[in-house]
Parts: sequence; C-alpha cells; structure tokens
Amino acid sequence: MHNIENALQGASPAGTGGEEIVRCERLEKIYQDNKVPVVALRGVDFSLSRGEFSVVAGPSGSGKTTLLNMLGALDRPTRGRVIFEGEDLAQKSRRELADLRLRKIGFVFQAYNLIPVLTALENIEFTMMLSGVPERERRRRALALMEELGIAELADKRPGEMSGGQQQRVAVARAIINTPALVLADEPTANLDSETGARLLDLMAEMNQKKGITFLFSSHDPQVMARARRVILLRDGQIVEDRLQDSP
Repeated sequence: MHNIENALQGASPAGTGGEEIVRCERLEKIYQDNKVPVVALRGVDFSLSRGEFSVVAGPSGSGKTTLLNMLGALDRPTRGRVIFEGEDLAQKSRRELADLRLRKIGFVFQAYNLIPVLTALENIEFTMMLSGVPERERRRRALALMEELGIAELADKRPGEMSGGQQQRVAVARAIINTPALVLADEPTANLDSETGARLLDLMAEMNQKKGITFLFSSHDPQVMARARRVILLRDGQIVEDRLQDSP
C-alpha cells in the first residue's frame, strides 16, 4: 500500500484554499435526558475541504459523535446550520436527506453495522441496490472493490464468520462503493487491536489518495490522531484547537 505521506498528498485542509465540502455555523445540539437539558455542542464553527484526511479528537462525551451525526445528516441541530456542498441541510426534507446520505456520504461505525444475514459481498452491494444499480453491475463493482482492498476471500462469509478487522474492512468497502464525497468514520479502530487498526488506517488513506474521497474521523485513538493531516480537538462541545500537522 502507499504510505501515509503519499496518501495525504493533494489533501486540502481548511485554511489552504481547497474547495469546501461541508461547513457548520454556530452549531448547537441540546438533548433532553429525563427532562434535563444536556448540551452536546456549543456554537461549533468549522469547515472541511475536499480531499482532507482529518480527525475530530477529544475525550468521551466531548461531542465527537454528535458532530459527525450533524455533518452526516443523521440528526438535526438545535441551533445553527450545516452547509453541505453549498446547500443548507435544514432546507431539505427527510427524503432528500436520505438521498444525500445514500449518494454523497459514506459511514463507518465503531460497531461495524453490517447486516448479519447478508454475506460480505451482499453487504457491500446493499447501498448500490438502494441506489437502483442493476444486479449484474453492482456485483461486478463490489467484487472488483473487494479484490482491490484484498478482501475477495470474504465474499461468501457472513459477519458472524469474520474477525472484527475483517468486518471493519467490509464496512469500509460498503462506505466507499458509491465513491461518496465524504466518509465519516466514528471511532473505527475502537474495537481493533493496534496492528489491525493500523492496517485499516492504511486502507482508508489509500482510498483518500486513489479515489479522492474526503475522510473525517472521530476518535481519541493516538494512532488515528497521528496519521491525520488535520486535528480538530473538541472539549465539552467546543473546538479548543484546530491544527495542521506534518505527515508521519
């Protein structure tokens, strides 16, 4: 695989003049817990440029997952707004948001979220099926991507027959099969040992370079933070640091 330094060439972190893909403005999110308001985000402002390989870092409870949910149109903010490719998500209907997630945004979750009764190949095909891609074409594309990612031998295995690392690689394949503009990865290495996590990060960095997919992680894993080109540090729902860093 390409090393991380090569994989990050061409990335355009905020402040370098790259084309903006998503921006949040004065973003706030307040949940109700037994009628007690819990503030998850407090006036967050930042933008992400196309081609970035970045991480939102911070301790548990800092608002990382909430922020990714807002950026990925999985939840709506209490106040403020999210602009995705120039369009205000608050102006879109539920159906339009679902279509946006299907076409433009890939998700990689800590718990993998594969469908247990489907094989690895069928899991990867699933988003293409929802997009109306004909069966023969989606099978061809899924098999080609599995070969490219080195997981072709998993095609007929169901999630229960795979290791955590194998399931997460299948989840990455599912996230990128439609070549989305943005992949949001929520604690993707949390359930993996360090070696498996490193291989997964190598894989995603290579997809960042080869396919131009923008990646934004949420994590407090030091190896994720070390490999990211940009680190956005959250604490108590606020950005307390936003820095670029040299590739390892």
